[in-house]
Amino acid sequence: MGLDAEYGQLVMPLEIVRIPALADNYIFLVHDDASGETVVVDPGAADPVLVAAAERGWTIGAIWNTHWHPDHTGGNAAIKAATGATVIAPAAEAAKIPTADQLVSEGDTVTIGHHRAIVLETPAHTAGHVSFHFTGDALLFPGDTLFAMGCGRLFEGTADQMFAAMRRFSALPDATTVYCAHEYTLSNARYAAVAEPDDADIAGRLAAVEALRAAGEATVPTTIGEERATNPFLRARDAAQLAERRAAKDAL
Repeated sequence: MGLDAEYGQLVMPLEIVRIPALADNYIFLVHDDASGETVVVDPGAADPVLVAAAERGWTIGAIWNTHWHPDHTGGNAAIKAATGATVIAPAAEAAKIPTADQLVSEGDTVTIGHHRAIVLETPAHTAGHVSFHFTGDALLFPGDTLFAMGCGRLFEGTADQMFAAMRRFSALPDATTVYCAHEYTLSNARYAAVAEPDDADIAGRLAAVEALRAAGEATVPTTIGEERATNPFLRARDAAQLAERRAAKDAL
């Protein structure tokens, strides 16, 4: 159970459905059974989301976007037309998300039932990228900032910004569940083994990831604890090392 910080009451856990889409994206349906509310996070496509919600009898009331890239917002218009959902998006990227109804920035709160998520500004992959952190539920939706054993490419931001985001994530409790938006873990794990070749935890996780992917299984979600132990970007000692590692990974 999660704890509602405002009212000090226990609330039932959220139900989270991982929906594979496009080449390697994950879209997440988040449902609160107590209120009947449903949110979709980063819908790059509409059809699989609408089908998954209909199969469960859920009505989507809101769309949460972490950033403007089409593989995270491409389903906004169709889902909004089909359901009347409110699109909540980063204020700094409003011009690039024309479907947005509500704009959020650092420290704002978004809700689903009695569950509250804090908006964290985590730019680097894009200039206005945000993440959604459910503090009471220990859940994180980092979009394309943090991946299992990796981080996002620096398309619009800097290594300093990404390092700052990694520090913020690293400070979260180990048990925080991380719902990354792409299935990049095998590639990331292989790079991690190059970046830190003598690390036994990384070697062990690479083997586990290889087995999962060979079986057609997903490697997401992960946890902050797993990432602190095996993610070379979260473990970078400073922005310069993160930049070196990002450049090396990009070159593979």
